[in-house]
Amino acid sequence: MSDWLTEGLPHIWLPYTQMATAAPPLAVVATQGVRIRLADGRELIDGISSWWTACHGYSHPHIRAAVEQQLAALPHVMFAGLVHEPALRLAQRLAALLPGDLERVFFTESGSVAVEVALKMAIQYWRNKGRAEKKRIVYFRHAYHGDTFATMALCDPDEGMHALFAGTMPDQIMAELPTDESLRRAFDLLLETHGERLAAVIIEPLVQGAGGMQMHDAATLAFIAEACTRHKVLLVADEIMTGFGRSGRMFACEEANVLPDIVCLSKALTGGTLPLAATVARRHVFEAFLSDDPAAALMHGPTYMANPLACAAANASLDLFEREPRLAQVAAIEAQLSRELSSCGELAGVAGVRVKGAIGAVELSGNVDLKHLRTRFTELGIWLRPFGNVVYLMPPFIITADDLATLTAAVRQVLAERAALL
Repeated sequence: MSDWLTEGLPHIWLPYTQMATAAPPLAVVATQGVRIRLADGRELIDGISSWWTACHGYSHPHIRAAVEQQLAALPHVMFAGLVHEPALRLAQRLAALLPGDLERVFFTESGSVAVEVALKMAIQYWRNKGRAEKKRIVYFRHAYHGDTFATMALCDPDEGMHALFAGTMPDQIMAELPTDESLRRAFDLLLETHGERLAAVIIEPLVQGAGGMQMHDAATLAFIAEACTRHKVLLVADEIMTGFGRSGRMFACEEANVLPDIVCLSKALTGGTLPLAATVARRHVFEAFLSDDPAAALMHGPTYMANPLACAAANASLDLFEREPRLAQVAAIEAQLSRELSSCGELAGVAGVRVKGAIGAVELSGNVDLKHLRTRFTELGIWLRPFGNVVYLMPPFIITADDLATLTAAVRQVLAERAALL
């Protein structure tokens, strides 16, 4: 075993891991395309795009060349009082891609912080307009918006990693997704009842990610947007997971023809190359911060905000969306996932199968041995990381039909093995 592994592991604290009992992590030495190469010589097909980021696969030469060129010219400079070309070009391109007048881009380094900034924008928007009482946020059951304290307050309270901090986070308002007429009436009543105190509603459009890959239709999203407009509440779309093609459109909100007041982006923004996030506001939101009063400015400023290397990677990623058939590839993945995962629904211990864009989820019932499932998938030469009671696939968009078939066959095999023991 390599010295770096044996000497370094005793000093690492891994995420979401009980390190007293967890199996040792796999040592990675290289990535290429859809494959992860391990130090022991094995290769795994990555079925989850490294937490949903590597939409173009790993080590794409165009992104690599852009980062190398930027590294030679300008690796980093503070983004206060100074600007640089990669960030300004990226902001312009994002504004052109997003619907309507979503045109002001605030860069950060992670999705959680992008949501934090959106919350600041929403609350301070109303404060700047003389409505300081409008400071609470509505979120939805099964939501996940991040791991920082403000974002944990917007996640389903039954999620174990967030329930640990109950009582220490801001008190926000959870709603049920208004997927039928009764729930729509209840949601409308909630906004009517609390509207004078509400700053915003936040939603993961069409697919709720880490809360279990729960899916809702475009009509539900459109109703939420209309209700927010009617009750004078801002709408924040957390497109950190769904953005950049994952749901089948460049942005999930497009499917419902919805124009949020604020959009949060990250994950696939740089093609899985470097950390970067963006919170993008509509014109009227930005204009509420323009004043002779310095206190009316948005008070946030990450040290590595708009890092030039990350912005160069993001610009290169957008080039690939323009030059290569990414959305057509997503459509092909969706069709293949639908065909090849459907039979899982017939297995004992499977509660349901859901597919949307390049997302396939199999929900399990009964006790779920995550450690065993992850081990079996690795033994079959694929990299999946089921969570809760969901086995899911979110492969890079460039995956071939044969490699995707390998992933789906492994899911069917492992879940059939589980069903035989129930």
